[in-house]
Amino acid sequence: MNLYNVINEIEKVDPEVYERLDGRRAALKNFTGIAGKVAVAAVPFMLGSMFKKAYGQTGNNADIIAILNFALTLEYLESEFYKRGVSTAPIPAADLAGFQTIRDHEIAHVADLRSTITALGGTPVTLTAASFDFTGHGAFPTVFTDYNVFLAVSNAFEDTGVRAYKGQATGLMSNNDVLTAALQIHSVEARHAAHIRRLRAAAAGIKPWITSNNAGGLPAAIYAGEENTAQVGISIVNINSTGISANAASEAFDEPLTKEQVMAIVQPFLA
Repeated sequence: MNLYNVINEIEKVDPEVYERLDGRRAALKNFTGIAGKVAVAAVPFMLGSMFKKAYGQTGNNADIIAILNFALTLEYLESEFYKRGVSTAPIPAADLAGFQTIRDHEIAHVADLRSTITALGGTPVTLTAASFDFTGHGAFPTVFTDYNVFLAVSNAFEDTGVRAYKGQATGLMSNNDVLTAALQIHSVEARHAAHIRRLRAAAAGIKPWITSNNAGGLPAAIYAGEENTAQVGISIVNINSTGISANAASEAFDEPLTKEQVMAIVQPFLA
């Protein structure tokens, strides 16, 4: 669930979102403290409760509902992908449990967003597997029959999500409690991405990290900008005469994606 995008986009239509959440600082601290301990699938339900309390009594929630429905659309994409993949893709027995866990997380995210939108007086969008084309309109025709292709598409979704989180992080810096909770959730999502990369490395011999903007057979847009070799304006290449190459420097960080870049990547998978 892309918490960064949700909070940042809500702030655009409701500048008082942080004040609404700050009034529940104790709840946020509890949320922060246990986010790394409970099952990830349970975290979104706590988040939904927080938003329900923050906005449940307000008048016009149309803009906020629109934002949450956008997030819900993205969650449907992932949940339907993993639901079908776990049921039909030739996933080796040793890898199946991991994908079942990821599937359950995405299903929980959909349920939470739907309940939150309803609590705000809105109507959640309802999408099904028929709403998506997981072949990317023919780019990945064997996505559910070839395990390597299934891993590649999963890799695309997960890496895009991690970069989307980073792209919105600065929008949360004014509230340490929310930022801390979001970063803990982000760390779990990053571990999902690392898990998929590791599986892909074992199955197809592909490195479990990205060198420059080499897409490894995926749409180039997914890794646009990953050739960056400088951080906070400082070049990492051969920093302090350490002999770090441009390739090694590019491998060290996941670069941020904007909302528009994320949507450009997702668009081919919409029916």
